Amino acid sequence: MVRWANDHASEESPHVPVKPLKKAVLPVAGLGTRFLPATKAMAKEMLPVVDKPLIQYAVEEARAAGIEQFCFITGRGKTAIVEHFDVAYELERTLADRNKTAELEALRAQAMVPGSIVTVRQQVPMGLGHAIWCARAFVGDDPFAILLPDDLMLCETSCTAQLAAAYKETEGNVVAIEEVPREKVNRYGVLDVAEDKGRLVSVKGLVEKPAPEVAPSNLTIIGRYVLMPEVMGHLAKLEKGAGGEVQLTDSMAKLIGSQPFHGLRYEGKRFDCGDKAGFLEAQVAFALRRPDLAPAMRTILKTYG
Repeated sequence: MVRWANDHASEESPHVPVKPLKKAVLPVAGLGTRFLPATKAMAKEMLPVVDKPLIQYAVEEARAAGIEQFCFITGRGKTAIVEHFDVAYELERTLADRNKTAELEALRAQAMVPGSIVTVRQQVPMGLGHAIWCARAFVGDDPFAILLPDDLMLCETSCTAQLAAAYKETEGNVVAIEEVPREKVNRYGVLDVAEDKGRLVSVKGLVEKPAPEVAPSNLTIIGRYVLMPEVMGHLAKLEKGAGGEVQLTDSMAKLIGSQPFHGLRYEGKRFDCGDKAGFLEAQVAFALRRPDLAPAMRTILKTYG
């Protein structure tokens, strides 16, 4: 079992620096039923926002935080996700022969170091907690990030990089949070706040999908986490929670008290691309940030406004 620097070390014990954050788990086994029929034969994580699939945005965000190893939790029909990060020799040769330099450079920019991606199958859909538990051998005794590709982040500094900095500062678990209207808290994991310091919120409890009238706050967890490996021991019990599924929130709550646990008010904007309206909004927002597309997008918006 890993011993962390803040686990009641004596005054005489030298400070042990936290392990660097180098691993990320990306659960991509979902069926994408809200986007049928588009997702009948296509993984929802391959749906493009402008000209990149959701999964690529998530991987790029993690790499900007120094993540070097990735574990995709996959299911049936998800092979295109892994192939997207493979080398397409024939395509690259064709682009080179046709002097498509910009396109070739864009492909090569997303190339991954050999051996940096592994996949694990989640044979039975038993919830997010179960999906994360499937990555236990990959995680081992290391801290790890979790990125849910449905949550597309638009941040000047990578949201995962912000979490990584907070992890280094607090030496413990950190989740990205945002405030939502109280009537919507039953869609999220919700923080029970011990101390609100503004950017960082110390957490004394977590509740998964509470009814609005009993929710401890309106501070909710979004799809970005940095967790200690000890969470796997709690997930291994496969205890079912809200919705009859193995909930990640329930196992994270069991870490509180033995390890630091904080919520981070990240700087940026989240687009819920598991929702059709959120997906369309992301198309507009990301196109408007592109100098080559912004004028055309503004014209389109005026035409249909």
